[in-house]
Amino acid sequence: MTEQKPVVPYKLKPKDAATLLIVRGGEEVLMGVRSARHAFMPNKYVFPGGRVDRADGRVPRPVDLRPDVAEKLERGASPLRARALAMAAVRETFEEAGMVLGVQGTEAVRTSSPHWKPFFERGFVPALDRLDYVARAITPPGRPRRFDTRFLMVDADHLQGDIFGNGELLDLKWVKLKDAQALDLPNITRLIIEIARRRIADGEHRIEGGTIPFVRTLNRRHIIGDH
Repeated sequence: MTEQKPVVPYKLKPKDAATLLIVRGGEEVLMGVRSARHAFMPNKYVFPGGRVDRADGRVPRPVDLRPDVAEKLERGASPLRARALAMAAVRETFEEAGMVLGVQGTEAVRTSSPHWKPFFERGFVPALDRLDYVARAITPPGRPRRFDTRFLMVDADHLQGDIFGNGELLDLKWVKLKDAQALDLPNITRLIIEIARRRIADGEHRIEGGTIPFVRTLNRRHIIGDH
C-alpha cells in the first residue's frame, strides 16, 4: 500500500517569527544545525530564532528599541507586535544558544511565563536598543510551515554567557561570513548572509532611515523588494 503524504494547504497563513544574526568581529556569525526532528528546514544551518510567543508581547521590556529600528519594524507590524518580534529574537537566542542579550536590571522582573522566567532569573532585562533590523522574508506557499520572519542583527560584544544550546540547534559554532555559503543552508539564509555582508562592508550597522530588503517568492523565484 502506497503511503499517502499529508496535504499541505497552499495558502497556509505565515506566523510571525524573528531570527538573530550575532556577528563577531565583523567577520563571523553564530550558526547551528536544525535537528532532524524538525518539520521545517531539518538538518540545515541557520541562525538562532523562532516564532513569536504570546508572552513576548506581554513581559516587561524596560529597554526599548532605538527609534529608527522601531520605525522600520512598525512598517509591517503594530508597535506592540514590533516589540514582540524583537523580544522573540532575544528569547530564542537565549533558549537555543544560551547567550543573553541583556543589561543588568535595576529591579527584579517577575513573570509567570515559563519561556521568560529563566532569562529574568539571571538578573538581566533584554537590551533591545542593541538590535538592528536587516531583512524580512516570508516562507513560500506550499511548505509544511510558513513564517513571516524578521531578521535582526547584533554585535557579539553585546551578549553575555557561553554558547550552550537546548538541543534545537546542534553544532553551534562561529562561522566566517565568507565561508558560510559552503554550508548546507536554506536558500533564504544564503540571501540574508549576503545582505549582512554588504551592510557590514558598508559600515551600515546603524544606518538611519532607508529601506529593508523584503524577500517573497513568485513562481518559485525569490523577489527582493523594499520594506
